[in-house]
Amino acid sequence: MADITSEASERSSRQVWRTAIGAAAALAIILTAPFYLDTYMTNVLIRALFLGVLALTVDLVWGYAGILTFGQSAFFGIGAYACALVFTHWGFGPGWAIAALLIGVLVAALTAWLVGLLSFYHGASPLYSSIMTLALPIVLVQIIFAGGRFTGSSSGLSGFPTYYWSIDTWFVIAGVLLIMVASVAWLFVRSDYGRILVAIRENEDRCAYLGIPVSRIKTGLFVACGAVGAIAGFGYAAFTNVVAPELGGFLLGTESLIWVALGGRGTLIGPVLGAIGIDVTSSYLSGSLPFLWKFIVGVAFVVVIIVLPNGFASLATAGWHRYRMRDVKAGDVRHGPDITLALTSGRRADAVDPAVAPIMIDGLTCRYGSLTVLDGITVEGRAGQLLSIVGPNGAGKTTLMRCISNGTERTGGQVVVAGHEIGRNSPQKIVGLGVGRSFQNTSLFDSLTVGDCLRLARFRIDGAKSFVRSGTVALPEPALEILKATGLDLQLGLESRYLSHGMKRGLELAMVLATEPRVLLLDEPTAGLTKPERTAIGHVLTRLVAEYGLCVFLIEHDLDFVREISDRIVVLHQGKLLLDGTVEEVVSSDLVKAVYAGQDLEAAS
Repeated sequence: MADITSEASERSSRQVWRTAIGAAAALAIILTAPFYLDTYMTNVLIRALFLGVLALTVDLVWGYAGILTFGQSAFFGIGAYACALVFTHWGFGPGWAIAALLIGVLVAALTAWLVGLLSFYHGASPLYSSIMTLALPIVLVQIIFAGGRFTGSSSGLSGFPTYYWSIDTWFVIAGVLLIMVASVAWLFVRSDYGRILVAIRENEDRCAYLGIPVSRIKTGLFVACGAVGAIAGFGYAAFTNVVAPELGGFLLGTESLIWVALGGRGTLIGPVLGAIGIDVTSSYLSGSLPFLWKFIVGVAFVVVIIVLPNGFASLATAGWHRYRMRDVKAGDVRHGPDITLALTSGRRADAVDPAVAPIMIDGLTCRYGSLTVLDGITVEGRAGQLLSIVGPNGAGKTTLMRCISNGTERTGGQVVVAGHEIGRNSPQKIVGLGVGRSFQNTSLFDSLTVGDCLRLARFRIDGAKSFVRSGTVALPEPALEILKATGLDLQLGLESRYLSHGMKRGLELAMVLATEPRVLLLDEPTAGLTKPERTAIGHVLTRLVAEYGLCVFLIEHDLDFVREISDRIVVLHQGKLLLDGTVEEVVSSDLVKAVYAGQDLEAAS
């Protein structure tokens, strides 16, 4: 254990050193570039470097977290106008410059926070957040227009006092800012927290059902990127000595998306090169080809999206990915793409009174318009009991799972978990009460490794490091047993997309168990598995109940499998509870046989 922890620490140190070396090399280029660049090119590059910072924020929000945003230009404009307004109307000097920068950052952060609250609440459509960010720069521009002489209206502000340093000095300032932001961003996306962003991008619902506060993380990222965008806008305005509504407008927001798409989403360096390359080329061609240049950029964008959906950077990253995956083809995945994890027994997140029932469902009802899917379901789940929920298709079994794990799903009734009513809470809060859920169709993160998936599952209990990639993950014994039974403990470095169907099912179950639930909701966990795999899963489930005292709710269509492992069976029919009894009572019931045979229920009774 100590050796593995030491190795992980060394790897983290190497990551920091590699980043520092890369930053030093970039800084050397920035310091020497003015000696061989002409004045015009240096001037153009200064503006491009500030825009490169903006492109980085767009890549973090869109490329890594999957939030399609048109609004980053608004934060850039807020920072620019904070500089211009303070220097024009209040004063100029070191103190005023710091005040203007702080005002720009705070206003941008507050605006991003408000937009985040309105856009990223649980259940909000991704389209809704895109519309909100689309409206943001439009609203900002209208505020600037309404400001009259104070904001310069459509003409903007120019000629305000600023620091008239040499162009070489400004080049170094812009370059150092870009290097600093890029270095911090690189360490961040390579850390445990960076893996969470990728997980949110790939499968937001699965993150929520692992107890990850998706809304809070997306809002926090949006706020941080908004503040960084305001800093870039402040520097841009201080250098150019001119601000106009276009700096915070929709056009710049759209152009920033084009830079990221052409350069390569989720690569950091690609969007920076895309922003600098397009802006510099535009400066040379927009004069001689004022209309044709926009057409060329548009055609290039369409071609790249069709031919290279991941941007030009994908040409390099694809080769790197093939190189990293050579170990997978060779069969050695423990030390391949991911670091080795130490699997140690975890601890329960909190204690609970053993006298309190793990879950009580009272009069649960779920309606969709005039359609009643569940009608007055009352069930009590007990510790150390495997309760199977059976019934024909359309009986409401999966809907019952949704109502237990998501407080917004039910129409009426109560669900009490460990003595706490779930109310209208979101899935991540219900996970905190002790509910873990697997889905009917396996729900994982394709581009993340087995080790990364297990880290994500432990976020609620162990948290995540913002600038370090952990080398260990502490798991409870039930999760460890699943990993060993399925052989996943030897596949920690393998991306989940390459797992067999049985291993994917095992990984999802291990992730759910890693959250340390009291109530385990399993929706057809053996679907598509072979007979030996089904037997292994059944053995594990019985041990979870007998040795660890879990309350398991199991949906399963294989009645023979249900009969072998269940302590109790609940039968649903047309949204109502038909029977709640022991295995023998249910199996011998003529009423249940009639339901499965498709006979009329009243006639059978």
